[in-house]
Amino acid sequence: MSDSHTCPLVSTAKVGKTSLIMSLVSEEFPDDVPLRAEEITIPADVTPERVPTHIVDYSGNATDHTANVICIVYSVNNKKVPLILVGNKSDLVEHSSMETILPIMNQYSDIETCVECSAKNLKNISELFYYAQKAVLHPTGPLYCPEEKEMKPSCIKSLTRIFKVSDLDNDGILNDKELNFFQRTCFNMPLAPQALEDVKNVVRKNMTDGVEDNGLTLKGFLFLHTLFIQRGRHETTWTVLRRFGYDDDLELHQEYLFPLLKIPADCTTELNHNAYLFLQSVFDKHDKDRDCALSPEEVKDLFKVFPYMPWGPDVNNTVCTNDQGWITYQGYLSQWTLTTYLDVQRCLEYLGYLGYSIICEQESQAAAITVTRNKRIDLQKKQTQRSVFRCNILGARGSGKTSFLQAFLGRNLLVSPWNHKSFYSINTTYVYGQEKYLLLHEVMPDFDFLSEEDLACDVVCLVYDVNNPRSFEYCAKVYKQYFMDSKTPCMMIASKSDLHEARQHYSLTPLDFCRKNKLHPPQPWTCNTVDAPNKDLYTKLTTMAMYPHMAQADLKSSTFWLRASVGATVFAVLGFAMYRAILKQR
Repeated sequence: MSDSHTCPLVSTAKVGKTSLIMSLVSEEFPDDVPLRAEEITIPADVTPERVPTHIVDYSGNATDHTANVICIVYSVNNKKVPLILVGNKSDLVEHSSMETILPIMNQYSDIETCVECSAKNLKNISELFYYAQKAVLHPTGPLYCPEEKEMKPSCIKSLTRIFKVSDLDNDGILNDKELNFFQRTCFNMPLAPQALEDVKNVVRKNMTDGVEDNGLTLKGFLFLHTLFIQRGRHETTWTVLRRFGYDDDLELHQEYLFPLLKIPADCTTELNHNAYLFLQSVFDKHDKDRDCALSPEEVKDLFKVFPYMPWGPDVNNTVCTNDQGWITYQGYLSQWTLTTYLDVQRCLEYLGYLGYSIICEQESQAAAITVTRNKRIDLQKKQTQRSVFRCNILGARGSGKTSFLQAFLGRNLLVSPWNHKSFYSINTTYVYGQEKYLLLHEVMPDFDFLSEEDLACDVVCLVYDVNNPRSFEYCAKVYKQYFMDSKTPCMMIASKSDLHEARQHYSLTPLDFCRKNKLHPPQPWTCNTVDAPNKDLYTKLTTMAMYPHMAQADLKSSTFWLRASVGATVFAVLGFAMYRAILKQR
């Protein structure tokens, strides 16, 4: 037994090595920690073995010590640092220590590799620092479990998403065109036909279901990356992962999901033409039965590249659906339009999961967004390039606001769903031949607490129940307090017009109130119909939102409304014809 023991503590910076020594001496956590503690000695009479122990706070400029034991200190709340075992002075022995070291390396996954070297005869010097750099840039730990000899679940999950994003036709196979696009995306060069065939032959030799119809399956894709890792080519897999937005922990970078997008005040956000084309391609690849609607199974398949399901059951009450309650192509685009308008950061995140910037070869998904100009400039120039307009619906409880939202989606009182209520609905309208999105938002009837969001819109719709004598009073008070002096156009809706019209308990009749405040006369409306409710009112609301500067006299003009409505009808018919033509082509 030695007369004394020397125990150096070694570590990287800022892990608490010096604090451990100071706490040992003072038996309390130190408030002020020096850069390096002085060497201390634990006397023999306080150790069980009666041997003095020298504790050394080791640093690069420390005095040389011959250690009996080494304490490697790390901070448990810090990211794991890859380790490389280096056997130096190999020139002094004739045998290799690798047989002893390799079992240790295989036992501890944090050890990236081990290498024997000699500074004297320059053996493996450059290799040592190559491995060190590689361990930092392309670590094995997050990708592969050496004990199980297979990729880790998080790596499989990430590569599976990459496969699905790259599978442009969603047939479960990467064909030659898709493989070459993937190759160019990740490595900036295509594969030669023979090289492509060689890759598939490697997969064929090792598994029966890795190649189908001369294309690479998901199993084959994962096998290739397992092979890369096992052969020490981690950089290949890491290049792919980082190109698709992943960080060292196999999480998508925040910078990837949420690229910088500046939105000035009084501006809105919309999807541009290229974004709609991309979303159309995503819809097409998941609409397996070609019925121009997404079944619940097809919706789940579409969102498999997401870490969670982004659309809840309320979406089916927000956009158009078919007779089976499935989201139609128009409803699908409408929901994306709604998300972009209300929460553009969420839209950027969703586009990131779908791989927009990669598939469309853009710097980021911010390229999919158009930031509209300030609304005040639109008013000054008396024209707008915006495509999405917001209409807030206000009214007392039971006045028919929810039915008004559902009628915009073509649902009458008999088919209007009441489960999973949505406070939004969005659909397209046509004004002078231009397709626009009208977003309806039902505001909760809390007169004293209308927020800025409740008031911020392009047009206001005040709904009252003609059969309820106390319903109109709420609309009148809201208008006088919040909208009388604003520049936001307002329309009064006489809901449930199929019922008996009761005398309203207010000082003025609804018609006289509108005349006094230079509003359009109350518009009769009901959804208690056999056919789908009439959509002329929604065209009028969109027109008012587009042309808020126009005088009320112009808005009251029957010719004005006729031109807008005829334009809507003509383009709706043309749109349906084009829709059927696309169906035939598909």
